[in-house]
Amino acid sequence: MSSDGVGVAPDGARETPAWAAVVSLSLGVFGLVTAEFLPASLLTPMAATLGVSEGVAGQAVTVTAMVALAAGLLAAPATRGIDRRLVLMAFSVLLIGSNLLVAFAPNLGLLLLGRVMLGVALGGFWSMAAAMAMRLVPQEMVPRALSMIFSGVSLATIVAAPLGSYLGGMYGWRSVFLLAAAIGVVGLLAQFATLPPLAPTGTAKLRTLAMVLGRRGVALGMLCTVLVFGGHFALFTYIRPMLELTAGVDIERMALILLGFGVANLFGTFLAGFLLQRSLRLTLIAMPVLIGSSALVLAHLQVGLPLQAAVVALWGMAFGAVPVGWSTWVARTVPDEAESAGGLIVAAVQLAIASGAALGGLIFEMRGVAGVFGAGGVLLLLAAILLVPRVGRDLPTEGHAGQHPAVL
Repeated sequence: MSSDGVGVAPDGARETPAWAAVVSLSLGVFGLVTAEFLPASLLTPMAATLGVSEGVAGQAVTVTAMVALAAGLLAAPATRGIDRRLVLMAFSVLLIGSNLLVAFAPNLGLLLLGRVMLGVALGGFWSMAAAMAMRLVPQEMVPRALSMIFSGVSLATIVAAPLGSYLGGMYGWRSVFLLAAAIGVVGLLAQFATLPPLAPTGTAKLRTLAMVLGRRGVALGMLCTVLVFGGHFALFTYIRPMLELTAGVDIERMALILLGFGVANLFGTFLAGFLLQRSLRLTLIAMPVLIGSSALVLAHLQVGLPLQAAVVALWGMAFGAVPVGWSTWVARTVPDEAESAGGLIVAAVQLAIASGAALGGLIFEMRGVAGVFGAGGVLLLLAAILLVPRVGRDLPTEGHAGQHPAVL
C-alpha cells in the first residue's frame, strides 16, 4: 500500500484507479483552457476598456502561448524535487491569480502579466498530465484516464467562447474572468481533496530533454505532433470564412455547426480512451487521415450545407482523439521520463499553434481559404504517411510499459 492508502503494484503502477483524482485534473484542464480561450470572445470590449487596439489586446493570446511553450519544457526540471501534488496545486493557484489580475487590471501591462502567469500554469500543468495519469490508474487504464483529463479541453472549447461572449455582453468582460477564477478555485479544492502525495520520478533535468529527444523515434513523433496540430489549427483558424464563402452560412447556422464540432470533439475524446486500448497505431494514423480528408472535401467538393456540417463534425470527433493519442504515446514510449517527454509535447503543440496560424495566414493571402484547406489537408495526410511505416507494435492492454516499449 502507498502512504495515501491506495494500492500500488510493486513497480509503482497503481493497482486501483483513483478516478476522483483524475476528475480533479480534468477540472484543472477545463479551467486553464477556458481562461486561454476567453480573450477570443472578449477582445473588443477588453481593447475598448484598456484604450488599445484589438490587435494590441490580442497579444494577450500570443504571450500566453509563448510562455506556455517555455513552461512546458522547464516545469519538470524546475520542480524536480517537489511533490507533484503540490506542484499541480501551485499551477492551479497561478490560474486563479492570473484570472483575478486580468479581471482587475487597470492597464495592458498588468493584464499581460496575468496572461504570463496563465502561460506558466498552462504549460506546466499540461506537461505533467500524462505522467500523472500513469500514476493514478493501472497501466491498462491510462488511455481512459487521459481521455477523461482531456475532456476538459473539449468542454472548454464548447462553452468558453459562447459563454464568455454572452456573459461579457450581460455583465462586462471583467466578470467573465472572475467566473474563470471561481472555476479555478473549484479545481484547486478538488485537487486538494483527491490528489495523493506523488513523489517526483525520473531525472527531470534540462539535459534530460535532449536525452529523451534523442531516443529512437521520439524526434519523429514530435515532428508528427507539430504536423498534426499545426495542420488542424491552420484549418480551424479559417473555418468561419470557409463556411461563409463556400456555403453562405449565416451567423445562426455557423453557431450550430461550431457547436456540432465541439460536441463531436468531446465525443471523440471519450471514444479515444476505448480506441487506444485496442490500437495505438491505428488511432495515431487514422485521426490525421480523417481530419485531412475532411479538409480536402471542404476545399474541393461542392457539397450542400448538411454534408458540410457532417464533415465538420467528423473533423471535430477525429481531433478529439489527437491529444489523447499523443499523450498515450508519451506514456507508452517514455514511461521512465514521462514528465520531460510531456514537456516536449507541450512545446511541440504550442509551436504548432503559432506556426499553423502563421502559415495559414500566409496561404490565405496568396490562395484564399480553399488554399488553406488544401494545404492543411495535405499536411495532415503527410503526417499519417510518415507514421504508417514507423509506428511500432502496440503495447498489449496487459503488462507494463517498461517491459513492452512502443516506439515510432
